Amino acid sequence: MRRWDIEVTVGIFMVIGILALAYVSVKIGGLEVFGKGGYQIYAIFSNTGGLKKGASVMIAGVEVGKVKDIVLEDYQAKVIMEISSDVKIQEDAIASIKTKGFIGEKYLEISPGASDKIILPGGRIMETLPPVSLEEMISKYAFGKVE
Repeated sequence: MRRWDIEVTVGIFMVIGILALAYVSVKIGGLEVFGKGGYQIYAIFSNTGGLKKGASVMIAGVEVGKVKDIVLEDYQAKVIMEISSDVKIQEDAIASIKTKGFIGEKYLEISPGASDKIILPGGRIMETLPPVSLEEMISKYAFGKVE
């Protein structure tokens, strides 16, 4: 009888440990098990410069969403974003691809517009700025084509 009590106790601790490990893994990995809810919009870029699925979408340095997908459409990159439902994006907003730090990860920055009209779910951000390429800047400087 005593052996059975020890086995049950160890089993309970094992289950609790596995659940705690799963919770920590989900939190560290940034996965959304149940989803936060939001809406999708997209922007078209001539070049994404290394932006990846899951990258942050930020306004004024605050994360407001994630890059849901990047697909090729008419030889341009269509970046689909999932934006938090409490954030509204104006139709004259500007989407640009930035880098965290000097050689950090890429993220999508949205500069809010002044329009009263809001982009509806499934809508498009019309104004985009491609990322600044460090290699391009160095080659321009090296070959004397700095403007």
